[in-house]
Amino acid sequence: MTYGRTELHSGLEGIAVAETALSHVDGARGRLIVAGHDIETVAAAASFEQIAAELWSLGGEAPSAAEVAAALGAARVEAFALLPTLGNALAARDAMDGLRASVAHLVESRHAGEERWRAAARLTAAVSVFAAAWARKHAGAGAVPPDPSGGHAADYLRMLRGAPAKAHEVRALDAYFVTVVDHGLNASTFAARVVASTGSDLVSAITAAIGALKGPLHGGAPGPVLDLLDQVGSPDRAKGVLESEIDARRRIMGMGHRVYRVRDPRAAVLEAAVERLREATLAESDSDAARVTARLELSRAVEREATALLALRYPSRALRANVEFYTAVLLEAIDVPRELFSATFAAARVAGWTAHVDEERRKGRLIRPTSIYVGRVPASDAAEATG
Repeated sequence: MTYGRTELHSGLEGIAVAETALSHVDGARGRLIVAGHDIETVAAAASFEQIAAELWSLGGEAPSAAEVAAALGAARVEAFALLPTLGNALAARDAMDGLRASVAHLVESRHAGEERWRAAARLTAAVSVFAAAWARKHAGAGAVPPDPSGGHAADYLRMLRGAPAKAHEVRALDAYFVTVVDHGLNASTFAARVVASTGSDLVSAITAAIGALKGPLHGGAPGPVLDLLDQVGSPDRAKGVLESEIDARRRIMGMGHRVYRVRDPRAAVLEAAVERLREATLAESDSDAARVTARLELSRAVEREATALLALRYPSRALRANVEFYTAVLLEAIDVPRELFSATFAAARVAGWTAHVDEERRKGRLIRPTSIYVGRVPASDAAEATG
């Protein structure tokens, strides 16, 4: 006897469960389209506020980048005022635990007649404020009040440091935020859409997304990329260290992707952003110039050797650099603490999550896949099957 036996698609691979106008991932060609733009184009030209405005416009509303910037600024101030109400949430030892617990304290609120995107802006602002406050607390420093007139990337760095960041650092983080703002139906986005499909609230959906992002198979690799670079130390050691890691059957962090069969296009975008950052530090005789240059040269050497060695060892698999490889290099270059990497990713991706929640709500159909039962059967069924 079978119990609704059907074809199994492990991990839902190859199964389309939603239509979206937000982003498209072409794994075979190594192409990412966000809000109708190739990621290479939009990351080089747009601010986070501009891409957020476009994502939030796809639900029929049309905020301008200036309106989004003003809303985010005001919402950061509102979120900062909530810090005393978060209890022990920010005391969590892991940044993602602290962020998830902090966001869970929020209540979705909409004023009568208010556009839907403004609720998304409040959640987006809160994530950046809570992430920065967690980092300050664990550094033994007080939380820094937001500057509502600053951009999302600029104010995030200022809240982390307690002082304004340099212009080229802000540009680098802005490029990163745009690059990772949305990426198809990844695990955290899918988690948010599943919750949204039940008719639950926006805060619950974003809390679920944060929980999914915490998983090391989804958002947890940028920090370990730096651990690998530290282990290698210099370009001439790359081949030997990587051979040892591969011989030990340990994963090379930052290499390989579930969807892309070629190099992740976001890796190229972020490598270019680090190069622009390096050139800016050199032009300004910045004290960080040597550090950024050395790290970029090392990361490129490690990527080259890892690509070649993995192709020899696993010729049937496409193991190329993914977004996390140069995420690690970029965030380190602008002094974002390693333990805050995933929460910093969330500070950008939340804009995409909220857009997906709105899109899912407008669809209005509960996401309810089936499963294949492989457990014990009732005795009567077993007798029928053998009789």
